[in-house]
Amino acid sequence: MNSQIEADAIRSRTRSIRRSPLLKDLIRDKWMYFMLLPGVIYFIIFRYVPMYGVIIAFQDYKPHLGMLNSSWVGMKHFERFFSEPQFWELFRNTALLAVYNLAFFFPLPIVLSLMMNEVRRERFKRWVQTLIYVPHFVSWVVVVGVFYMLLTTEGGIINELLFLVTGVKIAFLLEPEWFRTMIVTQSIWKEVGWGTIIFLAALSGVDLQLYEAARMDGANRWRQVWHITLPAIRGTIVILLILRLGSFMDSGFEHIFLMLTSTNREVGEVFDTYVYVKGLTQSQFSYSAAVGLFKSAIGLVLVMGANWMAKKFGEEGVY
Repeated sequence: MNSQIEADAIRSRTRSIRRSPLLKDLIRDKWMYFMLLPGVIYFIIFRYVPMYGVIIAFQDYKPHLGMLNSSWVGMKHFERFFSEPQFWELFRNTALLAVYNLAFFFPLPIVLSLMMNEVRRERFKRWVQTLIYVPHFVSWVVVVGVFYMLLTTEGGIINELLFLVTGVKIAFLLEPEWFRTMIVTQSIWKEVGWGTIIFLAALSGVDLQLYEAARMDGANRWRQVWHITLPAIRGTIVILLILRLGSFMDSGFEHIFLMLTSTNREVGEVFDTYVYVKGLTQSQFSYSAAVGLFKSAIGLVLVMGANWMAKKFGEEGVY
């Protein structure tokens, strides 16, 4: 009798697995999903659970009352933010830095990956990869400090060379017109090498027989890159571009904050630093949460729009 019950249970379980492809995949690839588990837990704890705190953007939040007992004010903080005289200055500064980073920083890892892919000496290639990866592990404090020593008018090597050639020194760190150039330059120096990793991984999957066939047809290196290499990594470029647009309004608080001075604040103050000032130094938690939510909403709209455009042009997109 017991054996009959066990047999029926096994058959029932087998039928349920057959009916559920997801369950079948989970059982088959259980160890792969187990390896995925730490990342899922991280995102749940540090990304999704904190979303609950967004409700304070619609409250007059008081820490001693908590989120459940604070009074609701609706769109009051958003109306205040949009009516602030500083709103358009913040929006302009943040958007310009985002556009500059997208225009100058995003394409460089692709170009650098294509150049490194053409290097045939593996030892030299590994040496170059190590050299360009190192800045990623240097903190922004060190990066800004190095640039300060290079650009300062009091002993900076670049200004000393300028003085020898032209007889004048330029206050790069104080003049507002140089602020965005320095921000983008520092970002490129620090992160462009690290950004090549995904593109080099995509390039490693290109079938070498395609290059051989192209060479037999008389295609030079440039033609091979244009007609084989770039189409092969086009999907990767599109996905990374969509993801990049998700953080379009994230200028990088630490980087900007370290570069801000009283003379360049009019071009350097962005949403991230504004949230820090209002939220942490002035304890306007609800107001700063509203500003952060507005910035995140822009990123969401850009991601959805870019994903829709990618599908419109035949790409897979993110979802």
